[in-house]
Amino acid sequence: MPNATELKRGNVIIMDGDLWNIMESTHVTPGNWRGMVQVTMKNLRTGSKKQHRFRSTDSVETAYLDKKQMQYLYKDPAGYCFMDTTTYEQVILTDDEIGDGLNYLKENDEIQVTFHDGVAIGVELPPVVVLTIKDTDPGSKGDTVSNVFKPATVETGLVVKVPLFIEKGERIKVDTRTGEFQGRDN
Repeated sequence: MPNATELKRGNVIIMDGDLWNIMESTHVTPGNWRGMVQVTMKNLRTGSKKQHRFRSTDSVETAYLDKKQMQYLYKDPAGYCFMDTTTYEQVILTDDEIGDGLNYLKENDEIQVTFHDGVAIGVELPPVVVLTIKDTDPGSKGDTVSNVFKPATVETGLVVKVPLFIEKGERIKVDTRTGEFQGRDN
């Protein structure tokens, strides 16, 4: 088991029987105390976030995760169905397991699905996805003021702030980490 000082962003640890993704890790030495490691982590099962302090000498149990490239097929009452394109094996993930990824999933998209002990626990989205504008207000001629945005609804239901010149039916790039407009798709 690694030492707490070896924790870094992206590591997944097992604590209190749950899987936690390390989002931020900082080594802290307050006054005349011994050094500590302050981490911000996210529960992979519930999505809740918390901060925790480890002593520098604490050992942590790391989780070993597998990732498979899978194709998103459809949504049904049981959840979201993904298929391994090589073995045609299908897995169902719930809303909680996918989290914010729901706003970026389109049918037939290739997504990385994360597994722990053979059980699917979540998805890893690409940094940028291409989505089609389904509804937005039309931009009027002469709207050339920079940094003016309007709301636009994309095909997944996500509302993105886009520049005034973007129109209904256009394909745009959206950052999956922030939900922000990145540009037009070529």
